[in-house]
Amino acid sequence: MRTLNFIDLFAGAGGLSEGFIRAGYTPVAHIEMDKYACDTLKTRAAFHWLKANYQLQKYKKYLYEKQEKTDGSELWAQVPQEITDSIIHEAIGEDTIEDIFAKVDKLKGDRQVDIVIGGPPCQAYSVVGRARMGKTVEDDPRNDLYKYYVKFLERYQPRMFVFENVLGIRSAKNGQPFKDLKRLVNKAGYEMEDHIQTASEHGVLQNRQRVIIVGWKKDTAFHYPELAKEENRYEVLKDLFIDLPQRKHGEGQLCAPVKYAKPFSGMNYLKKSKIRNSDFDFTTQHIARPNNENDREIYRRAVELWLNEKKRINYAELPDSLQKHKNKESFLNRFQVVDPCGCCHTVVAHIAMDGHYYIYPTLNPTIENVRSITIREAARLQSFPDDYYFEGSRSAAFKQIGNAVPVVLAEKIANKIKEQFAHELQ
Repeated sequence: MRTLNFIDLFAGAGGLSEGFIRAGYTPVAHIEMDKYACDTLKTRAAFHWLKANYQLQKYKKYLYEKQEKTDGSELWAQVPQEITDSIIHEAIGEDTIEDIFAKVDKLKGDRQVDIVIGGPPCQAYSVVGRARMGKTVEDDPRNDLYKYYVKFLERYQPRMFVFENVLGIRSAKNGQPFKDLKRLVNKAGYEMEDHIQTASEHGVLQNRQRVIIVGWKKDTAFHYPELAKEENRYEVLKDLFIDLPQRKHGEGQLCAPVKYAKPFSGMNYLKKSKIRNSDFDFTTQHIARPNNENDREIYRRAVELWLNEKKRINYAELPDSLQKHKNKESFLNRFQVVDPCGCCHTVVAHIAMDGHYYIYPTLNPTIENVRSITIREAARLQSFPDDYYFEGSRSAAFKQIGNAVPVVLAEKIANKIKEQFAHELQ
């Protein structure tokens, strides 16, 4: 039976791609400018090849013996070169696009590209990004990356495409880039629809909202996939974090395997979401940042306020002795606790800078036991499976996770689109 082939643009660490692979699609190429994200993609591509070829033990051995400040070369050498060659480490732009096309053409061979997926970097469209960047946002080259996305549609003529971005893509620069995207997509021969999708309505324990644009060739029967909203019956603390060993600030190792604190049998949400699977009796990257005493005292107060009153702490209302930031007019919600009894607020790339916005909901908070979330906890909030390894430093891993599309949401989109190709795949 034929599988559907896809190209992933601005692939990041592969959250969107992982969902499509889970749904049975085959990647032709991933294109990404960040070195560490490319390393992660190579490691994941190696995982999928080894699993398909009944050699998963080699991947487990890699995770067990992994050392800090090493890339995945040792693992990548154990799979065919075309597997790792399918990860193209390039920034997409005027100077590189022809070279990228040549590489993709070689990887593609005679195969048809059924779908193009991906989301251009969104800092230039996000409200927070625009606030941080000030006037420089107008000249940011990332504003125009959508134009290169369309060039891939023109060249490879997929029947459908999926384009993910922040809500601000609709309103940035008074909506001009978004109108231009629609114009270019139409000119390239595609219809498109955009809808806001909320991850927590589709099996992810995170209240993440993103614009998901889906396009299809004109004069075809394809259409925007109808995603049924699901009622969430799960909670972050008792269903998502429950089986990970306790950590204090600064505890854990970047590379060491971590045994689960509870058996697989009782993990209903982790099983349903495929975050944890029975092939692995360990995970990795359950490492917490070190936090200074001043921040831990703010964390303690923030957790107590949230647990007792369901209120967020206001930075400007802290005692003067605890206020170390000069900015007391904006970003007053910079210290936020992950809701233990529901879904987390949106995980973003700023988690790479500090963990203040993602404080672990310690039930009996003291200055000794409060902390921000670990890499693995952040990955679970994005519904990445526990066997997913993020290459690079701790900060690099957090950045990759914050920029990703939740895997469970991506899989549901992929499955709904696959239904539209059903008559071709029989």
